[in-house]
Amino acid sequence: MTYLLAHGVGGRSDLPIPLFYAYAGAFAALVVSFLALGLLWADSRFRGDRAGTVIALRLPARPARVLTLLVAGYTLGLLAVGPEEGNAGPYLVYVLFWVGLVPASLLFGPVWRGLNPFRLLPDRPRRPLPARLGYRPAAAGLLAFTWMELVAPEPAAPATLLLFFALYGAAQLAGTTVYGHAWLERGDPFEVYSTLIGQLSPVGRRADGTRVLRNPFDGLDAVVPAPGLVATVCVLLGSTGYDGFSSAPAWVDALQSGPLGRTGLGTIGLLTAVTGVALLYAACLGAAGLIGGTRGLAPRFAHSLVPIAVGYLVAHYFSLLVVEGRRAVILALGLDARVDQNAVSPATVAVVQVAAIVIGHVVGVVAAHDRSVRLLPPARAVAGQLPLFVLMICYTVGGLTLLFAA
Repeated sequence: MTYLLAHGVGGRSDLPIPLFYAYAGAFAALVVSFLALGLLWADSRFRGDRAGTVIALRLPARPARVLTLLVAGYTLGLLAVGPEEGNAGPYLVYVLFWVGLVPASLLFGPVWRGLNPFRLLPDRPRRPLPARLGYRPAAAGLLAFTWMELVAPEPAAPATLLLFFALYGAAQLAGTTVYGHAWLERGDPFEVYSTLIGQLSPVGRRADGTRVLRNPFDGLDAVVPAPGLVATVCVLLGSTGYDGFSSAPAWVDALQSGPLGRTGLGTIGLLTAVTGVALLYAACLGAAGLIGGTRGLAPRFAHSLVPIAVGYLVAHYFSLLVVEGRRAVILALGLDARVDQNAVSPATVAVVQVAAIVIGHVVGVVAAHDRSVRLLPPARAVAGQLPLFVLMICYTVGGLTLLFAA
């Protein structure tokens, strides 16, 4: 089966917004927000896990998880015995599940936590989850999934997806058996993915599980630094960046004619993108620490990368979800209907893409500023943010450039 689910939104070559104006608008938004924050925001205002209004909302988690298990079984059944052409399985995985988790988590919080069928297993840990593991298992799982999605020779082939989910299921079953549900909070790549995005939702949870309505900035501030958190967010940023770059004509030619082959060169490209994002982040946070006279800033500012990653995800996959999401439903239900490939106009795509990246970076700037005035000495708080501002500019330039790369 050919890979029908082309990632990176389609139609970018005829976007009606010139690149110059996209850059100008983005720079203006970042500069104005940076200056305004420096002048008007001298004290930390976000309260993280302490914020929010308690809401009396109890959702039937067990029935939802049982239903999710049935849908997962149906999807795996389609992959195992479904038709070669027009198989709904890959669309359900790559579009409705992977991409659909983004808007669902933004609106309703960490939805995969509530739907995760592995939480049907008893929470009887044999030993506590080692703190040193942190988010590292999730980062590895997300890298494996994005490698399959973007690099594997046949990412939409049922055999490829079945192999991945067999390995994923075995890892989650083993981790939950040994460490209980604490493993799922840090080791399930999709729960971590949904939870990080869900920190930007007005609906959230406190550390004790209480549901609250809160300022999304407070939710973002509640992200707890842990080993592997930076790696997890860099995987999301780098893989989405590589997805955009992979459709550039020069890179497509290199993949087709290079001596390493498509898979070998694609693997190097994906790892280079993730590593580049991580090195730039580490360099800028190291400089911020030197200027601010404070060490160990990298994990404490990882939360500011989450809205940037979300902006990239929305920008790259918006039209994919709108158009191919309909195809997924039609194929899964066996409906006799056609998909309108022009359901989203180029103008709408352009506005959503540029707005998502700019808003994501502005939110990141605000989150980083609030954390800076909390952690850095008052006399150095603004100066210490200059490397962070350079980081945001670099990510913005890269994100916008990739939109026009194809």
